Amino acid sequence: MDKYSWSEPPSQTAFPVAKAGYPYIFASAFATAVVALTGLTAIALIGILVTFFIAFFFRDPDRIISTQKGLVVSPADGKVISVGTVDRSIYYEGTALKISIFMSVFNVHVNRIPFEGRVTKIGYQPGRFLAANLDKASKYNERNAIFLETEDQKKICAVQIAGLVARRIICNLKEGDTVARGQRFGMICFGSRVDVYLPADSKLTIAVGDVVRAGTSVLGELK
Repeated sequence: MDKYSWSEPPSQTAFPVAKAGYPYIFASAFATAVVALTGLTAIALIGILVTFFIAFFFRDPDRIISTQKGLVVSPADGKVISVGTVDRSIYYEGTALKISIFMSVFNVHVNRIPFEGRVTKIGYQPGRFLAANLDKASKYNERNAIFLETEDQKKICAVQIAGLVARRIICNLKEGDTVARGQRFGMICFGSRVDVYLPADSKLTIAVGDVVRAGTSVLGELK
C-alpha cells in the first residue's frame, strides 16, 4: 500500500489562503466597501466578485505527499504542455528531461518542491512577459530557478516563469536550505509556467496534455 504524509503541518482554516494574497484581498475588499458606502451598488457588486476571485486565486490547499522513494512530484498545478530531452541548457549540465507545466489564472499558483534535497543555488533573471504557454517564454520571460541536489548527488532544477499577466515571482528559499518533497517554496502571481529539469535516465510517468497538481501528481521516478 502506498504511504503518504504531510510535507508541512495542515492548515487550521477551512479555506487556506497564501500570505502573499492578503494585501490584494484586503485592498479589493476595502475599495469595494468604499464604493458601497457611496451608493454605487452595481460597481460594489462587481467589487465583491473581484474580491472573491482574488481570494480564489490565492487559495493554498493542503496536499498529502507520497513517501515512496525516488518519486518526483509536480511543482505546480496546471497542464503539461511540453515533455522532451534537452542537450544544452543553462539550468542543467549535460542532457536532461524537461517538463513544462502551464498554470492558467484558475489554477492554484502555490509552488512545491519536486524532490527532497538541498538548495545549491537560486538564479533570478529579469525578462519579458510573453504568454507562458509559448516555448520562447522559457528563454525570454522573467524567471527564477531553484537548483536542487539529492542525497545521491542527482541534480534537479525547477524554474518559475512569469507569464503574460504575471508580474511577481515569489520564492521563499535561500541557498543551503534543506527541503522536503512537496514543501511549499513560493508562487507566481496571476498566470504563469514552471519548467522542471530531471536527469536524462529518469523514468517519466506523464505526457503532454496531462493535468497535474502540485505535490500530489507524480512526474516520474529517479533511477
